[in-house]
Amino acid sequence: MSPIIFLTTLLLSVPVAIVLGVTAIWYIWESGNTVLYDSFAQKMFGGLENYGLLAIPLFMLTGELMNEGGMTRRLVALARIFVGGFRGGLAYINLLANMFMAAIIGSATAQIAVMSRAMVPAMKEEGYDKGFAAATTAAGGLLAPVIPPSMMFVIFGVLAQIPIGEMFIAGIIPGLLLACSFAVVITIIGWSRNFPKGEWITAKEAPRTFVAALPALLVPMSIIGGILFGIATPTESAAVASLIAFLVGWLLYRDLDPRRLGEMFKRTAANSSMILFMIATASVFGWVIIYEELPQKLAGLITSITSDPFVFLLIVNLALLLVGMVIDGIAAIILITPILLPIATGSYDISPYQFGVVACLNLVLGLLTPPVGIGLYIASSMSGAKPGAILKSLWPFLIAVAAVLVFLSYAPILSTALI
Repeated sequence: MSPIIFLTTLLLSVPVAIVLGVTAIWYIWESGNTVLYDSFAQKMFGGLENYGLLAIPLFMLTGELMNEGGMTRRLVALARIFVGGFRGGLAYINLLANMFMAAIIGSATAQIAVMSRAMVPAMKEEGYDKGFAAATTAAGGLLAPVIPPSMMFVIFGVLAQIPIGEMFIAGIIPGLLLACSFAVVITIIGWSRNFPKGEWITAKEAPRTFVAALPALLVPMSIIGGILFGIATPTESAAVASLIAFLVGWLLYRDLDPRRLGEMFKRTAANSSMILFMIATASVFGWVIIYEELPQKLAGLITSITSDPFVFLLIVNLALLLVGMVIDGIAAIILITPILLPIATGSYDISPYQFGVVACLNLVLGLLTPPVGIGLYIASSMSGAKPGAILKSLWPFLIAVAAVLVFLSYAPILSTALI
């Protein structure tokens, strides 16, 4: 009966956190084991009793401070120095700025919203099709869950019980590979559609623009540098980054009004509490899954089909693609990790880092694919382009992501080389 309750509530669009909690309670009631009721609240609290989870609200706060502090605009200007003069220069600027923002925000939906407001009007003014401009921006948002820091990596690291810092490092090469594949797509489309040739920033303006963006670069440098060199944990790096973002936006750029901090704290608390509540109920749901030995039963089924790790990951990719189309990426990673990770590591000897990178990138694709496609609708509402027009220009980027996923599934070294 528990699986029926789970599927019914999920299909009725009940919030995933409630679905997980209700399913677990129903299972306990069916089992008749009242001792499990006594442990329910303790298990929920235990799911949140993890120092690494503090990074989630801190990274969210950093993104809020970056947006309010005018750093996004300066990072876009910095990208113009490096790629502004190429054919389709503004599309490359969009991509490079998305890379900068991915190293700060860590959330694909937030990044799509921010960059759509910043880039789509500028690209439209220079003669780009609005659908392509929105598609490029939406595709760039897919870098957020892979290039560190990533909220999905934080959650996966906590669920998989692996160091979050190492999970961040595992995403560096895949993130760069994904960005390069997007650059290839822009190049091919640019030559086929004869995009306008961009203008290089003048020699006089370039140093001024570069210097103006340097304080903004302190934020991603403090996050990635602190983790790479072992100076700080991801949580400590997030705290330092939020402090730097506040001081730079307030004292240097003077775009950040301290009186608005209360609103930013409220938004951060509301958004992070939803994620943390999902993690709390997921820990109880995971407890039920383990109690029922679901991973072992599923492992027996899959291993009877194939013993090849690559084929297993291809099967997982197809399954996760379907899951990501109907369930939010963060909710999906919370659902699937307790079930599939033990199979990947136990039956196929797949590195948890490789599995985490593949799963997170795959699930975030659902942001841009119907029927849910929340990222698609965010890009549409922020840009004014119709979802169909965006999707029409988006498919080459989606093919590029699929190709990268195959490479990441085939070559574990792409995820583990830097760890």
